[in-house]
Amino acid sequence: MLCPSCTSDHSRVVDSRAVEHGVSIRRRRECIDCGTRFTTVERSILLVTKRSGVTEEFSRDKVIKGVRRACQGRNVSDDALKRLAHEVEQSVRAVHGSQVQANQIGLAILEPLRNLDEVAYLRFASVYKSFDSAEDFEHEIESLRAHRRAQQASDLRE
Repeated sequence: MLCPSCTSDHSRVVDSRAVEHGVSIRRRRECIDCGTRFTTVERSILLVTKRSGVTEEFSRDKVIKGVRRACQGRNVSDDALKRLAHEVEQSVRAVHGSQVQANQIGLAILEPLRNLDEVAYLRFASVYKSFDSAEDFEHEIESLRAHRRAQQASDLRE
């Protein structure tokens, strides 16, 4: 790390702390040559490999944009979309590490979106799962109902 004052690459870490829910590390450094203190931020990058083979950095904004389209006309707040994108990123990191196939992100969106808004879930699933017929919708709606019944039964046991 180069000192912003003298461009020396000799510095020592004075303090480190996790930020952004542990995704990044903030380090306070001191240049050994000139004594200037400066801050650096290190973060782990989640790489997404697309079907074409192209690899790019994960973008919460892309998740939010895609889910926002499914939520159009629904009462879903921007904060809820941000939380969903964060949850998706964390679950993908936990399962796949630092590199993931793009289709796995779509799969990771489905569960939190179902919990957020069932209509938006159906819209997103219909595109993501390439529904071809009304029967595809019927199967997915029945799956939603079964999930809701299981959830209600679980809530009653608690």
